[in-house]
Amino acid sequence: MSLFLGIDTSNYTTSTALYDSETGNMIQQKKLLPVKQGQLGLRQSDAVFHHTAQLHSLFSKLVENIDTTQIDAIGVSIKPRPVDGSYMPCFTVGENTAKILSSALKIPLFTFSHQEGHIAAALYSSKRDDLFMQRFIAFHVSGGTTESVIADGYNDGFSLEPASKSLDLHAGQAVDRVGLMLGLNFPCGSELEKLALKNTAIITVHPTLKGCDCCLSGVENLCKKLISENKPKEYIAAYCLKYIEKSLSMMTDRLFEKFGRLPVLYAGGVMSNSIIKNSFTEKYNAVFAEPCYSTDNAAGIAYLAYRKFKNVHT
Repeated sequence: MSLFLGIDTSNYTTSTALYDSETGNMIQQKKLLPVKQGQLGLRQSDAVFHHTAQLHSLFSKLVENIDTTQIDAIGVSIKPRPVDGSYMPCFTVGENTAKILSSALKIPLFTFSHQEGHIAAALYSSKRDDLFMQRFIAFHVSGGTTESVIADGYNDGFSLEPASKSLDLHAGQAVDRVGLMLGLNFPCGSELEKLALKNTAIITVHPTLKGCDCCLSGVENLCKKLISENKPKEYIAAYCLKYIEKSLSMMTDRLFEKFGRLPVLYAGGVMSNSIIKNSFTEKYNAVFAEPCYSTDNAAGIAYLAYRKFKNVHT
């Protein structure tokens, strides 16, 4: 058995994963950070505290039936994005824990960004390893990021070049802010989707783009207006998601015009939404992560550690 451990301590979820390279199986243990009712996310100091409190128990549960001497390498996310200056204190919890385990188990440690983990999780769960050897467009759409990158695969990983982004609000922030307006629980994505699926009215939206970049702050104000007009909650939820879907679609089309019709992948918590996924799968033949690999997770980090280890040692 050859096992690869992944650790990811993002601003929303504490996550651990083990990838078995002989069977191709992935097991995960992850837990949302606690957010008080009515609040939008956490301060970094609180996120660090909760990761510290949660990580050891998740790791213990992950390896309770595992021979840890079979772990060949560890992967950990140490920053949000693979660019200079990208930093969030919450990632230091996972990084320091990984360093301790690497020293104790005397095995290699590989570091990645949270964004690389999201993309790798989508490639793993969709069985699209072929993209590790290609150029493709990858969207990372979550509460902390709404952007696309041009990914160039080189077998054990990929380089990422920023291509487009939101100029203001992130898609996940829009979902949560509108969700809280409607009385939903944070994080609001799942409940907002359930509401939206009940809508039967036709919705027309007109997002704003600047080049390949989008602006999403408008959807919050538009939904406030719809609430003041006593529109049904189902309609408002559907309007919010339609606005995000249309914005991402327009961004994708602009990127095709600029870079050519490359394969396109969508990752991140917002992209677990079935409404957007079904639309883009049909329109773009797009690659998506399975829902359990869409939210913040260490699975992509574990898979990248495996690919890096395999390349280094062969």
